[in-house]
Amino acid sequence: MNIDKDLVAAMATPLVLAILAEGESYGYAILKRVRELSGGDIEWADGMLYPLLHRLERLGWVSAEWGSSPQGRRRRIYRITDAGVQQLADQRRQWVAANRTLGGLWGPALPTQGV
Repeated sequence: MNIDKDLVAAMATPLVLAILAEGESYGYAILKRVRELSGGDIEWADGMLYPLLHRLERLGWVSAEWGSSPQGRRRRIYRITDAGVQQLADQRRQWVAANRTLGGLWGPALPTQGV
C-alpha cells in the first residue's frame, strides 16, 4: 500500500512519541517498530526518522544520550520526556477526534475497492 507522504508526515510525531512511551529505544529499533505496527505498509528511511528525532529533542519532548549496543557499538538512546508525554496525550485527543469524524462518514468498515 502506498500511503500519502502528507499523511505519513502528519502521523510521524505521535507515532514516535507513542513508541517511546513504550520504553526507551534507538533509531533502528524505532524504524523496525513502525514497520511492525503498520504491517509493513509504512517503511521509513533514516532520512525521515533522524531529523524528526532531532526536532523532538529540540522541542523538549524527547531526550537522548549515547549508549552502546550489546555488541559494543555506540548508538543514541531516545526517551520520551514529561513534556513529550503531555504532547502525546494532546496528539492522541486530536487523532481520536479526526478518526471519529472520518469514521462518521466512512462507517465501521471501509470498502477496499472503488475508494
